[in-house]
Amino acid sequence: MDKILIAVAALLIIGFIVWWFFGKHEDKEVTAERKGSSQNVNVVVNGGYKPSTVVLKKGVPAQITFKRKDPSSCLEQVVFPDFGISEFLPQNKDHVISIDTTKAGEFNYACGMNMFHGKVVIK
Repeated sequence: MDKILIAVAALLIIGFIVWWFFGKHEDKEVTAERKGSSQNVNVVVNGGYKPSTVVLKKGVPAQITFKRKDPSSCLEQVVFPDFGISEFLPQNKDHVISIDTTKAGEFNYACGMNMFHGKVVIK
């Protein structure tokens, strides 16, 4: 009986590992909220970026407000290579980054160690 329980537990653990590393874990994309002549979206930084994909309207001034809850040093910096932005994110405080929306496209961003990723879509 013990061997069966161990075998079942091992299969469950293997299944979880396969799902964790190879499963599709996508956040829904979030469209920025427009207020007057600008748009803003909030991103929580906690073990990654949530939401990981934000959609902005082309030509409308935009800001992304990051709130880093994760204490790891990896997530203390956010880098937008296409915009030339590399900024420190203080823990448990809002940090606003302005995004140039004059050009449509998909623009990736990442943590300072390039382990966690997000995307800005400008339409």
